[in-house]
Formats: sequence, structure tokens, C-alpha cells
Amino acid sequence: MHEHEHNDVNAMSQRRFFTVTILNSLITLIEFLGGVFSGSLSLLSDAFHNFADSASVVGSYYAHRISQRPQNQLNTFGYKRAQIISAFLNSLFLVIISVVLIVEGVQKLFKPEQINGNLMLIVAVVSTVANLVSTLLLSRGSKHNLNIRATYLHLLSDTLASLGVILGGILIKLFDWVLVDPIITIIVALYISAEAYPIIKKTVKILMQGSPTVDCYAIQKDMMNIEGITGVHHVHIWSVDENSIVFSAHINMQDMLISEAEKIYDPVAKLLHDKYGIEHVTLQAEVERGKKEDLYLDSRNDID
Repeated sequence: MHEHEHNDVNAMSQRRFFTVTILNSLITLIEFLGGVFSGSLSLLSDAFHNFADSASVVGSYYAHRISQRPQNQLNTFGYKRAQIISAFLNSLFLVIISVVLIVEGVQKLFKPEQINGNLMLIVAVVSTVANLVSTLLLSRGSKHNLNIRATYLHLLSDTLASLGVILGGILIKLFDWVLVDPIITIIVALYISAEAYPIIKKTVKILMQGSPTVDCYAIQKDMMNIEGITGVHHVHIWSVDENSIVFSAHINMQDMLISEAEKIYDPVAKLLHDKYGIEHVTLQAEVERGKKEDLYLDSRNDID
């Protein structure tokens, strides 16, 4: 991640988060009342989405603030994963809400209710404008930060949902087709789930110390080309967050002074940083120990 891209996240000020929170709180109230009085499930579902949005924006902001804390004795890798946890919870909540809405939508398909299309349409237009403003406010940084992307996805999904409600309101007003309301609810819920799943998958992988998409055998080959290294084994590679990759390995070298071994460490760190984007490298020098062992640690042994 380039420096200017990383600064996109930091550029999102407290005022933007505050503005989005206020907008979504007002939208939630308006849509909830509109849904109750119009009888529209899609408006009520959008109200619940916006309520989740407000909580998501606040949680995202505080997770971002926490992630900026420096490393300390309690968290030697810092607090970057606060944003990963926030992204996971936000996305999981989206999926749960979507499942509930799909169930409700299916029930409404078999038991349709009369809907006030005029009120539904007016509330949906107001909601769409406010949701669009909120989405634009948080669009910066959403491509390179899972936490912000999860929050941005909340807002984008509500914008799409509001557009769907507008379409539903028009169809109900013109043709009295009340079934369009639950149909739109189900379609939007399915779309939200499809968008949230990749974020859940990626955040779980990070939290489970899963390896990023890096070819460790290619790394081993490149390291073996560095003069002085005769073997590479017991490799571990993981991500602290979606942008910070950590690498550790045991390397075999000729018997030499520590001061001489240190001269090999720098080319290794430079290689891993420049070619593979690895920020933090830990190496354990050995002469013969482990030279015949596999690249990855044997599962029967403890991590060392």
C-alpha cells in the first residue's frame, strides 16, 4: 500500500464520521416511521440497515482511533487489528440482518399487505439523497482498508436499497403491485450478503493468522540466492492487518561471527520488503540445525 493511499484513511476526519452518524440517525427515524405508517417492509428493512450503519460508523471510527495507538508491553504488534475486528463484526451483522430480511420477505410474498405507495416513495427519495451523501463522505480509503470498506458497504447497500424502494413505490403507485416490496427486500438482502462475505472471509483469515497470498517457495529460492545463506526452513508468514505482513524464518549460514551474520540480514529484509511487501522480518541464524527440515514446521512439533 502506497503512502498516499494509506493517508486516505487517516484523512477521514472526525467531522465526516459525525456528519454521517447524524444523517443515518435521521434517516433511520424517518424510514422507521414511514415504514410503519405506509406498511412497507422494504422501508422498515432500510431503517434497520441505517440503524446498523450508524453503529457501524461509530464503531469504525473508534476502531480506527484505537488502531493508531503505538506498540506497548501489552500489544507488541500494536492495535492495528482493532480495525479487522470491526470489519468482521460489521460484515457479520450485515449477513445476519440480511437473513432476517429474506425470511420476512418470503413470508410477505405469501401474505402481501396493502402499502401506501405515495408515502413510501416520498420517504425513499429523502433516504436515497441522504444515503448517497453519506456514501460519498466515506468513499475515500474504502479500497485499501477493510474496516472502512465494511462501513462503506453498509452505506452503499442502503443507497441501493433506497433506490429499490423508490422503484417499488413507483410500481405500487402505478400498478398496485404490492409484491414488489418483499421482492426488492430479498434482492437487496442477497446482494448485501454477497458483498459482505468476502470481507468476512478475509478478516477471519487474518484473525486466524492465515498466510497472505505470497509464494513462500519463491521466497525460499530468492533467499537462497543471497550469498552466505545455505538453507531456509521453519517459515511463518502472517498479516497483522490487510496491509502489514510479518515474516519469520530459520536460515542456515556458514559458521561466522554475529557481526558478519548481521550483514546478511539487511539484504534479506530489503528483498522481502521490495519484492513481497513484507514489513517486519525476524530471522534465526543456524549452521547445521534444521538444515534438512521442511520449509514449513512439522505439524507434530510446537511452533518455535
